[in-house]
Amino acid sequence: MKYLLMVNMLLILTGCATFYQRTAEVQTQIASGDFEQANRSLERNRRWAESNNHRVLFYMNRGLVLFMMGEHEESNRYFDKADFYIEDYRKNLATEALVLVSNPMARPYPPEDFESIMIHYYKALNFIALENYEGALVEARRVNIRLQEINDQYRNHKNRYARDAFAHNLMGLIYQANGDYNNAFIAYRNALEIYETDYTELFHLGPPLQLKEDLLYSARRMGFRNEVRYYEEKFGIKAPEPDSENGDLVFIWMNGLGPVKSEWSLNLSNMGTRNGMMILGSDELGVTFPIYLGNQSSQQRASLSNLSIIRVAFPKYVERPPLYHEASLLHQGERHRLEMAQNINRIAFQSLHDRMLREVGNNIMRLAAKQIMERTARNENRNLGTLVSIINAITERADTRNWQSLPYSLSYTRVSLPAGKNELILEQHRVGGGVSSENVSVNIQPGDTSFRVFHQLGTRP
Repeated sequence: MKYLLMVNMLLILTGCATFYQRTAEVQTQIASGDFEQANRSLERNRRWAESNNHRVLFYMNRGLVLFMMGEHEESNRYFDKADFYIEDYRKNLATEALVLVSNPMARPYPPEDFESIMIHYYKALNFIALENYEGALVEARRVNIRLQEINDQYRNHKNRYARDAFAHNLMGLIYQANGDYNNAFIAYRNALEIYETDYTELFHLGPPLQLKEDLLYSARRMGFRNEVRYYEEKFGIKAPEPDSENGDLVFIWMNGLGPVKSEWSLNLSNMGTRNGMMILGSDELGVTFPIYLGNQSSQQRASLSNLSIIRVAFPKYVERPPLYHEASLLHQGERHRLEMAQNINRIAFQSLHDRMLREVGNNIMRLAAKQIMERTARNENRNLGTLVSIINAITERADTRNWQSLPYSLSYTRVSLPAGKNELILEQHRVGGGVSSENVSVNIQPGDTSFRVFHQLGTRP
């Protein structure tokens, strides 16, 4: 039995090393914008898809790379697989037993809640590129439906990221492109409310000016005079005038790359038991974690009470600051600033923080079980106890897998353009000075809306 345990530990460690070697290659290719090579690398490493532990990461990365290549139907095929895998995810008792004596990387990767939400964003953008606005609306609606479903699963420490403002904003943009100004107005109004409450508090992000203008425009098109008057006074701006001869360009700027996961550890001391709870805590950090002992056997409770110190490893995000801090579209001397509408970096940090509040007790119990196993082995055989102690130390790792190719943030603007071919310039301003420019060509039809997405991958060292 002890040798089987050793083999399992070594397999876990070797598997993780191999996975990260492959991840590093693909992530480097994505970060450099070499999507063709990244796609070939993913195709060569199809064992990702065959590995139950990393399958969802393969599907999400493949879907994103194909999105960047403009292969929108194929991209959605892989995002569908990722979505199905997440929905069908079930805990395996054998896997959970292995997690108990190793670390969370022994189980299939359950994406962070916001990562599963981003799948629907990319699917919506794929459908927009395919001019399938109904499909795009379905995916945009699913963002907030899925957020509600996720939060309903948690009894304690629910996610504070419970509503998504930009999903409503995106619905409004799609409705407006379809000429459905009534539903566009409702979607924009919902987005405004979430920006003004949830997003302002959680992510320090208020409603973009473009949202205010679109809300006023849709209200004016519907003849909602009271609403137009109310929001003009509230925002201090006038409702835009309809122009049937021009068309619109909605430009979405994805900036930078989201955070990557690392780990940190915390030494917790046994502070005794009170009212059936074992109190573990850190005087240095001033934190305590009560662990309920009522569902443990008398032997387990005695073993837990004898523990003195437990070292727990937690995942943490490491921010990758973007190389560019703002951007604008220039057309015939007129500047249109791209406003941030979604701070994915801050959503990631908040989501992980909320999850850790829920799972800290499980992590502590896992570590306690490993130390009990070590103590039992040492009582039977000192050498075996030492071996188990070494294995415990080596295998105590946080789950640092994550979807690394997501953007840091999303910004957007709307530009009214004359019918025909239009040439614009995307100006991107570097942190610390300097500007880079990209040409943007778009063919505009009178009264229609065109969408463009540009992902600036630059990050600071």
